[in-house]
Amino acid sequence: MQVHGPSHIHGAQPLNGPHLSRLGQTSSPSQRAPIRDELHLSPVGQLLDKVHDLPDIRADLVARIRAEIAAGTYETEEKLQVALERLLDEIG
Repeated sequence: MQVHGPSHIHGAQPLNGPHLSRLGQTSSPSQRAPIRDELHLSPVGQLLDKVHDLPDIRADLVARIRAEIAAGTYETEEKLQVALERLLDEIG
């Protein structure tokens, strides 16, 4: 009975062993399919991508308009007329 130990090494191995035979079996680069990177975004990821494209919120403008609405001075005849014209242009 022979005991070889935990590594099971049976002596020196030749340098031109089975590794060289595997190298000769590789296919040539012209036969390989080109490597392509692909990216697939989930619907949530697509939505988050669109959110990043939105312009920044102008907090000072929002605060001013909120104050005007609360004071009752935001809605003027001129602003309503412009809004109505834009709506009609968009519809028609």
